[in-house]
Amino acid sequence: MLAGIMSAAPSLLQGQCQPIPDSTRAQVSAPQSSSTIKETSGAPEFYDAPKFTVAGVTDPTNLGGHGSGAAQRNTEALAKETVLLKKDSPAGLQPGSLDADTEKSLRASLEHDPGNAALHHSLAEIEEKLSNPLEAAREYQRAAELDPNEPNLFDWGADLLLHHAPQPAMEVFAKGNRIFPRSSRMLIALGVALQAQGANDRALRCLFEASDLNPSDPTPYLFLGKMQNVEIVHSPGYLEKMERFARLQPENALANYYYATTLGKRANDNADAPTSAQSESLLNKAVRLDPRLGAGYLQLGILHASRGDFPKAIASYQKASDLNPELEEPHYRLADAYRRVGEKAKAEHELGLYKELSKKNSEQAERERHEIQQFVFALRDQRPATPAPQAEHQ
Repeated sequence: MLAGIMSAAPSLLQGQCQPIPDSTRAQVSAPQSSSTIKETSGAPEFYDAPKFTVAGVTDPTNLGGHGSGAAQRNTEALAKETVLLKKDSPAGLQPGSLDADTEKSLRASLEHDPGNAALHHSLAEIEEKLSNPLEAAREYQRAAELDPNEPNLFDWGADLLLHHAPQPAMEVFAKGNRIFPRSSRMLIALGVALQAQGANDRALRCLFEASDLNPSDPTPYLFLGKMQNVEIVHSPGYLEKMERFARLQPENALANYYYATTLGKRANDNADAPTSAQSESLLNKAVRLDPRLGAGYLQLGILHASRGDFPKAIASYQKASDLNPELEEPHYRLADAYRRVGEKAKAEHELGLYKELSKKNSEQAERERHEIQQFVFALRDQRPATPAPQAEHQ
């Protein structure tokens, strides 16, 4: 099943996240109704119909990939960050007012007006809040079928991404990008869906294009920063985007931080002293702008340790730990630094804290993973993959 939908991906994504001449772009700067789409972009059609069907839900650990390693946790965190790009719920549907009575009221309204996309979308949001993800997915899809505007397509894709279904989410976001090429969040979300499948190069192209739509918008750069790893920082164009972020927003602590960490990872490979000094200067600026930026102190500690200055490294690691007491990495780094300066008892104490926090954080990640059920999906007219979907999961 997965192979089938992935085999469709190359044709689906051909040309996605590639430069599009301004003369051919739909001039869409804000969400529009489907009627406006038809007037401005030659009536693009979303359906096709989608090449997948959400067939049920299951515990996410049942389909594998349940490890709580850094890569897995980062992928899940990016999916949650993408969901936060959704627009606010309509008035009267804020959390706290969502209950079974509201659901019944909306369903009654849909009996009289089944073609109302806004009602289907509102019902989808309520079903998600009531922990009925399968019903929510169907309502998000129905809203997008009836009115393929930017919010409806984005919210449908975001729901799929949240429920560990990046391949279907990729299809929705790719088609959304085709209709709304100037929607930054659609490009960001498409990049996140691609990154979740290991397509880092294409994911970066999506985020680069999103950052080019409005270079002063910090959101695409922040997603680029959260995707950062040793492989990605060496990708063509990545350093330039982080440099632009810091140049356009010099008083943004995270802009300085992400540019610094990009430089630092590249300097580590090349033993580049001037670049290392620039990274240190940017990190010091970042923690000055935001004194509670524990990640900045952690990176300063790593930099000091790489130079053999373990007293400074210990001070920075301790500051990072004080600011983020639930973060395990500062304790691991402290254990190593104390060992190197001959403080064996302190090293063993920090290593014990590291193991304790690692276990606690892994268990927490596993609990959160269980709370978000995974969609089981199939190609149209094909059977869903095993294990069999569970209509209800306790």
